Amino acid sequence: MPHNAQAPFPITRFRRTRQSAQIRALVQENTLTVGDLIWPVFVRDGEGVVEPVNSMPGVNRLSVDKIVEAAREAADLGIPAICLFPYTDPSLKTATCEEAWNPNNLSNRASRAIKDAGIEIAIMSDVALDPYNSMGHDGFVVDGKILNDETVDALVKQAVEQARNGVDIIGPSDMMDGRIGAIRQALEAEGHKDTMILSYAAKYASAFYGPFRDAVGASGALKGDKTTYQMNPGNSDEALRLIERDLSEGADMVMVKPGMPYLDICRRVKDGFGVPTYAYQVSGEYAMIQAAAQNGWIDGHKAMLESLLCFKRAGCDGILTYFAPAVARHLQGA
Repeated sequence: MPHNAQAPFPITRFRRTRQSAQIRALVQENTLTVGDLIWPVFVRDGEGVVEPVNSMPGVNRLSVDKIVEAAREAADLGIPAICLFPYTDPSLKTATCEEAWNPNNLSNRASRAIKDAGIEIAIMSDVALDPYNSMGHDGFVVDGKILNDETVDALVKQAVEQARNGVDIIGPSDMMDGRIGAIRQALEAEGHKDTMILSYAAKYASAFYGPFRDAVGASGALKGDKTTYQMNPGNSDEALRLIERDLSEGADMVMVKPGMPYLDICRRVKDGFGVPTYAYQVSGEYAMIQAAAQNGWIDGHKAMLESLLCFKRAGCDGILTYFAPAVARHLQGA
């Protein structure tokens, strides 16, 4: 309202609480901390390997010895968890995906190495068949159809093997029906009662995953798309039904994926269930910020921080992000 002689100036001036950095800090509603971060990393074969992922500037595929160094760096920065994704040798990819539950596959070797090094950081794993599937899908493919129940049996074997090798948080990302209950029951039966499940409960069939598929070597292998098992981007109520189901089957925490295009889902999940809620700032989101920053179109540092704060505002308790080390260093003033 403009100031004039006839009407008093509004008693409430919102600008009073924006006038300095100190006052803005006092009234800030949401805050990003190092404790909110999970760092996704890519592990590959070899020794001493640091291999850039071309579509994800600043992200590398690391050999197991370098993964241990990365885990130590993350722990030193205060990052509470690291999430392992394998870049599997194409010669090990088959239609029957046996490498997924091989005790000596890349993911299991990496988790053992981190535990053996005595690093105090939580290890999260990926449970899905796509890194091991010659067809590039998260489940078994027969006559062009992704089989649900047969895939769940394989995912159970994969998850149990990961728990045996020191994984603290199982992350089923496959979107098969019934897999959370089956995995939970198998973990209990094996004595892994404290192993947590962070379910990719609302994972959408998104165009934002492209750079990730490049990072794990699945880009060329995928036959068709994943719309018969990942969610329709036009649906919101369905996400809540999926969250409810996975919690009832034994999930300890739930995730929305991708992140920023689905902040409305994050808010609905947190408001509706009040459970630990996470989002994955996926490879396409990361790559867009990095590419725009490299071209001088945006301030990459500010965009990084703003994008992650938005997840907290939307109700997330934490975020999987490739920016985790950079954010942690900033928050620590390094």
